[in-house]
Order: sequence, then C-alpha cells, then structure tokens
Amino acid sequence: MKKLLVILLLAALIIGCKTTANKESGTTSSVSSTEEDLKYYFKGTGNEPFWGIKIGNEEIVFTSLIPGKEKIAFQAVDAIRAMDANVKMYQVSNENTSATITIQQLDCQDSMSGAISPYSVKVEIRNNSELETKKLSGCGKYLTDYRLHDIWVLEELNGYKVFATDFQKEFPRLEINSAENRFSGFGGCNSITGQIFFEKDVLRFTKVISTLMACPQGNKEGEFLKALQSTTTYSIGNNQLTLSNPSAKLAVFKKVD
Repeated sequence: MKKLLVILLLAALIIGCKTTANKESGTTSSVSSTEEDLKYYFKGTGNEPFWGIKIGNEEIVFTSLIPGKEKIAFQAVDAIRAMDANVKMYQVSNENTSATITIQQLDCQDSMSGAISPYSVKVEIRNNSELETKKLSGCGKYLTDYRLHDIWVLEELNGYKVFATDFQKEFPRLEINSAENRFSGFGGCNSITGQIFFEKDVLRFTKVISTLMACPQGNKEGEFLKALQSTTTYSIGNNQLTLSNPSAKLAVFKKVD
C-alpha cells in the first residue's frame, strides 16, 4: 500500500512539472510571435531554389538554399517608389553582398502551392566580389498589424467627442479581422462591412457596404462613414485606435473586448 502511494505521488509531481513547463513554454512562444509580427512588415518567398525575404524597420533578411547565401542581413533602407504604379524598390548592401528587391502590387501565384498573393517580388542579389547576379522571382504580402484585430467603439469623430444622441441605437463600432483584411460593424444606423488595405504606414478601409435603413435626421452615420473612407494611416496606444489622414485626425476608438 505504501509503495502504491509513493508511485501515485511521484506520478502527480511529474505531471505537475510537465504542465508548468508547457504553460511557461506557451507564454514564451506567444510573446515571441507577437514581437516577430511587429519586427517585419513584409514577407516574400520563391521556389527553385527556395528563398525568402523579410523586410522590417530595422533590417532586411534574405534566406535561401543557395550556397553562400543561406542567410544575409542588410540594414533597412527607405523604399524608392514608382510615380505611376504601386511599385517599391529597395537597394541594399553590406560588406559582402548587394541586392535589389522590387515589390509590385500584382496578383502572384506560388509556383508550387498555387496560392495567390497580392504582390509579386523580384530579388537580384550578388556577391560584391563577383559580377554574376542571381535573379529570383516570387510572391509576398504585407503583414497587417495584429493589434488591429479587435472590436473598437467610436469615442471621437472629426475632433469632437460623440454622444448616444448622435446616433440612432448605439455608438458606431468596428470589428477588424487583421488575418483576413476585412471588417464589419455598425455605422450608427446601419450595419457595415468592408475590406482593409494595409501596407507599411498605410491603412485604408475599402469596399464599404452598408444596409439601406433610412436614418433619422441628425444621425452622424454619413459623417462617420466619410471619415472611415478618408483614412490613410493609424496609431494604437492606451487601448485606443486613432484613424487619420495627412489633413486631420478623423476618428478615435476605444478597445472593448
């Protein structure tokens, strides 16, 4: 009987230790994931040979199966933008390697998986001691800020605090799905849905659709929807989401979940 009790006690201790270790491991993994999401704002990949590119505010990292080019880090640079199309070019170099990275907003199909991405990516990379340039093509996407993924309720509109009397039933709200780049919510009178367009330092609400319920006089839904569709950038802090454009601060929301 004593032996049985000892065995059960040891088993309980082992299970408890494993559970604690798993919780600690899970917490660490979650923190690392969110830090990684904020560190890089664009990722691209290609095949034959496999290669990848990650672009962040501090560094640009190229990885591949090409001998001598397994992992190369460059200091981040500002993009050179085309005047007549959504095309950005990064020219980077370090002591050993130089590269030109071109990102174009153009539907791109992965040559192996068949998955469609919204951007095509071209990389021209070479060792500084050599003349030959390796040219690579692939697909990529911007990584929408995961912090947008939440439910937000309107607090201010065009610089003024909003009140329940400004709307028919309740305050306008947005439920943003950053993984799928879409949103839904309430405009102050009608239900609304749409898509979000996200790039580095850019946020736009597009293809906004609302139900067609007639709104009472004085309802500010129209003003709210105009502000939403005029947004070009944002900031997040203190559980608030602020939408702006170069002319003004348009709307301030409070996180509610």
